[in-house]
Amino acid sequence: MASINQIQRPPVTLPNFCNLGVSLRILLIANGMGVVAAVLKAATFQAAWQELMAISVVVQPLLLLSLLALCAGRRLFVRLPYPGGIAAVTGLELLLVTLVHGFSRDLLGTTQPFQLQRYWLFTLLATAILLGYFNLRSRALSPALSEARLQALQARIRPHFLFNSINAVLSLIRSDPRRAETALEDMADLFHVLMADNRQLVSLEQEVTLCRQYLGLEQLRLGERLRVVWRIEKMPQDALMPPLVLQPLLENAVYHGIEPAVEPGEISVDIYSSRNQVHLLLRNPYRNEGGHHGGNKMALGNIRERLALHFDAEASLTTRVSDNSYQVHIVIPYTRAEAG
Repeated sequence: MASINQIQRPPVTLPNFCNLGVSLRILLIANGMGVVAAVLKAATFQAAWQELMAISVVVQPLLLLSLLALCAGRRLFVRLPYPGGIAAVTGLELLLVTLVHGFSRDLLGTTQPFQLQRYWLFTLLATAILLGYFNLRSRALSPALSEARLQALQARIRPHFLFNSINAVLSLIRSDPRRAETALEDMADLFHVLMADNRQLVSLEQEVTLCRQYLGLEQLRLGERLRVVWRIEKMPQDALMPPLVLQPLLENAVYHGIEPAVEPGEISVDIYSSRNQVHLLLRNPYRNEGGHHGGNKMALGNIRERLALHFDAEASLTTRVSDNSYQVHIVIPYTRAEAG
């Protein structure tokens, strides 16, 4: 497995312009720049307000058209290399501001000299600031940093899990060789995914399959102490999600909720879709005593970062403790793989 220093940064890409969080950030930053421009140009508050109204006549329709056009052209932008995508977005914005300015000039009868050139300059500046902001934000939440944290966490857990799993398989070799063979295949699949370059989204069905394999290995050593209830009848199998989101949560559920107890414990997993969103609900027994909860928070923080990277404000992760149970609720947008 590559060391943390060998993990490469993901390629730089344009943001998902159809994402609600991206759209809100564009609106806030562009309008904020309009306010700054009006304040700098005017000498009094009243003059600044009038200037802001004049700017808004062009900026607000431009923002609305830009968001619609950028979302409609997202598939084209994804296929382009990053410099080509920047050029395409910039050209689109200049075209839109020219059209909006021409329409507002005909409608309002304004003929100020060099007004269009000023709007071009403002558009270029706003586009550069927004694309630079999204680039920096993507790097700050990059999977390279997240993978480093995830691997640091897994480095503490994996040897312990591997040792116990091997012992469990060895105990089955004579009594149930077919089951031992299946367990070894599951171990190979699990560690193949853990060591892979997990930057791309995977199907929900793949993530659930991986989790079933992991829990099957844990049941070899825990036996009847570990009970798992899957409620996935309404699960959209083609939904896309970041890999290794459920598996670390289930690992925490076993480590914190099942292992410390002598009596059997139940882990339940509910996955369903509602209003174009996918809900993943995980519950496990909760015991307040013990010093392992810091590791749990570390895993949750890593998952939050990766959800924010892929889905921005459209994804959420919340936790709740009640009635001796611990619950993690993840909500992600229902995203499907794009054809072609």
